[in-house]
Amino acid sequence: MIYAAPNQSTWLWDDALLAGTRTRRCLAWLIDVVLVLLLVCAVWWTLALLGFLTLGLSWTLLGFVPLLPFAYHTLFLTSTLSATPGQALFGLMVRQDADLGPPTFSQAVVSTLVFYLTIATSGLLLLVALVTEHKRTLHDLLSGLVVVRADAVRRMALTGGPGSWNMQGGPPFA
Repeated sequence: MIYAAPNQSTWLWDDALLAGTRTRRCLAWLIDVVLVLLLVCAVWWTLALLGFLTLGLSWTLLGFVPLLPFAYHTLFLTSTLSATPGQALFGLMVRQDADLGPPTFSQAVVSTLVFYLTIATSGLLLLVALVTEHKRTLHDLLSGLVVVRADAVRRMALTGGPGSWNMQGGPPFA
């Protein structure tokens, strides 16, 4: 279990939160790539065909299509799932590292921006997850987020491990 002692902000981590997250993240990323590709293709073709009906007026919106992957990741991280569809499919969720609360919009923006910058620069910086505490990537570290198993977080919310919610305000992830 992860828990905090009264008036203490340090969290103790249980392996159940992180078990298999790197492999699941890689598989989830493949699913998300396919979903983003389908979304981008559908929107692009819709705007392209609509451009013929509007005599080219909707073609100006094609300039916003490259922003769809960024919006996809940012909006899904701040949704009630706290995960992209690929992450949710593999039982993962993105949480704040400090208290396992849901990510804020600004954290999701930073995470998504650094993720795409990492991918644009060969993606080798993703290997940071092999050596960091809690299996965190560079975009996780810079945004203050961590990817954990959703079932472990839900189990903690239901059972409440020893001292789980001693921090003021009750359970941070209910």
